[in-house]
Amino acid sequence: MAKICVVGSINMDIVTSVDTYPERGQTVFGKKIMEFPGGKGANQSIACARQNKAVTLIGCVGQDVHGNSLINDLQKNHVDTSNIKRLADSSSGQTTIILDDEAENTIIYVEGANGELDPDYVAETIHRLEDCKILLTQMETPYKTVLKAMKTAKEKGIKVILDPAPANKVTDEMLAYADLVLPNIHETEELTGIRVKDEQSAREAADMFRAKGVNQGVLKLGAAGSYIFDSNELSFVEGINVQAIDTVGAGDCFAGALASALIDGLRLPEAASYANVVAALKVTKHGAQAGIPKMDEIIAFTEENNFLNYLQPNK
Repeated sequence: MAKICVVGSINMDIVTSVDTYPERGQTVFGKKIMEFPGGKGANQSIACARQNKAVTLIGCVGQDVHGNSLINDLQKNHVDTSNIKRLADSSSGQTTIILDDEAENTIIYVEGANGELDPDYVAETIHRLEDCKILLTQMETPYKTVLKAMKTAKEKGIKVILDPAPANKVTDEMLAYADLVLPNIHETEELTGIRVKDEQSAREAADMFRAKGVNQGVLKLGAAGSYIFDSNELSFVEGINVQAIDTVGAGDCFAGALASALIDGLRLPEAASYANVVAALKVTKHGAQAGIPKMDEIIAFTEENNFLNYLQPNK
């Protein structure tokens, strides 16, 4: 049975690459258009599967061409798709992504079938899971669905990890059911009112999260690294300098790698260090899912670059 349960979105990503991001009302020439399977839920599930973890995804797709492709891709990546619903009256979710030459991206999200993921169905499914240790979820499915998933997992003693993206849908009620949060710098500021730029501001943000009931978190600063809080302890993981070509899905890759490392028994700072390496390798490749590295690539990357190896539990 799956050790990790992901509740989240499943999308087709339509990526247009440009030299320079257009200003409002401006027309620019694009270089190429690519289609990639995506969605934060699907991305995170595949990230877990590529760390050789048993993972099931709870979500919805349409009974359309994109839905068929998305399901097939998940199965090829060894994600359990038995808990994904196919809806005849909804199209599969889709994102339009503009990617510039500096690897920064702007995303327009059309939820489609993701918006039909029913809270009761999710709760019933989580209750049926026998060996789940971690619930990993985000905010690209309905608020009530995510909240019900978190409540149900909490009742079963399952560790709840919330990737609060997009953060404008997250409430204090929801944070009260999260054991661990993974906000980036913008999401941290939106949820706490604090812009993390140094250790002092990181402590203040961590205090705010703890006051809302969240005792663990990774405050991501992009290439600069991450501050990790675990109860009253605060530590810092430095960023890894790589030549980024596609940052789409890097946060999802980080989340899946972190959950996988925690399943292996690593402490949070070590798990975050490992996830940092995996995400750094991902941004050197195109595709939110295609770019997620497999274990042999991760091992080679850590050895070639002389990184500390966090692959073994309790190191």
